[in-house]
Amino acid sequence: MPEVPSRLPNLASLQLFLAVVDEGGLGAGARRLGLHQPNASRVIAQLEAEAGAALLERDPRGSRATSAGLLYAAHARELIAAAEEFSAWLRHSRDEDSRELHVGVSMTIAEHLMPAWLAELRRRSPRVRVDLEVLNSTRVLAGIHDGHLQLGFVETPHVPRTVHSLMLREDELVVVVAPDHPWAAREEPLPLAELAATPLVVREGGSGTRDAFEELVPAAARTAPVQELGSNAAVRIAVASGAGGAVLSMLAVRDALGTGQLHRVPVGGARLRRPLTAVWKGPRRVSGPAADLLDVATSPPSPRS
Repeated sequence: MPEVPSRLPNLASLQLFLAVVDEGGLGAGARRLGLHQPNASRVIAQLEAEAGAALLERDPRGSRATSAGLLYAAHARELIAAAEEFSAWLRHSRDEDSRELHVGVSMTIAEHLMPAWLAELRRRSPRVRVDLEVLNSTRVLAGIHDGHLQLGFVETPHVPRTVHSLMLREDELVVVVAPDHPWAAREEPLPLAELAATPLVVREGGSGTRDAFEELVPAAARTAPVQELGSNAAVRIAVASGAGGAVLSMLAVRDALGTGQLHRVPVGGARLRRPLTAVWKGPRRVSGPAADLLDVATSPPSPRS
C-alpha cells in the first residue's frame, strides 16, 4: 500500500492563500472568505513555515506571490480541484437515487431554448427532475454563488471569475420598432450613435439583455430609458403599442417579426452579439444530472433554435 503522508495540507488554508494571490492583497483575500485579517496572517505564516520558503511579497500596495509562491499556488489549485471532484463524486455516489437538479435560467433562454432542452433531457434521462427558477442574469449568478442553484444559464457578458463557465452559443441582439415608427421607414442603417442617444424601452437592471447591449454600446447607458420593464414580453407589447424602440434578442422577437407585429431596424457597423453561457461552482467538470443537461444544451441547435 502506498505510504500516506503524515501531514496533509489544510485545504481551507490553501483556499485562503489562493484568494490572497487572486485578489492581490491579504485583506482582500481574507474578506473574500469571510476571515479577519489577523487570523489570515497567522494562516499564511503557518503555510510559509511548512513550505520552508516565503510565499508572498508584501508591500503597502498589497501582496503578490514570490516565484516559490507561484509554484505553490499552481499545485494548490490542482489539489483543491481534485478535492472538489472527489467531493462531487462522493455526493453523487451517496445520492445516486436522487436525480433532482436545481437550475437558474435567465429569461430569454428560459422562454426560447430551455423548453426544448428539457424535452430532450426527459427523453435521454427520464429519472431527472429539474427544479427551474426563471430569473435575470444577475440573480442567476447570485444563486450559483450562494449554492442553492447547481447550474445556471445567463445572457450577460459579465461572468465573474469565481464561477466556472462555458459559452454555449452566440445570440444576436436586434433593434425593433412598431411598423409605424419613423425608423421603420429608414432606407439607411441606423447609426449606433443615434441608437445610443435615443430613449428606448429596456429590460430592468440586472437583465443580461440590457447588460450586453450597454457593454456593446456603452453610450446607451447614459441615456435614460422611456420605459423599464421586467420581461421580454412586456417590452414587445410596449414597442408594438408605440412606446418606442427596443433592443432584444432575435430569439425573443423572431415570431413578432414574422407576423409583422414588429419591424427590425438595420444598424450600421458590426452586428450586436452576446454570449449565452452556462455557469456553475465546484469541480471544473460537472457530473450527474447537471452534466446531462449541459450535454443537451451544448448539442447542435435545431434549425428552429
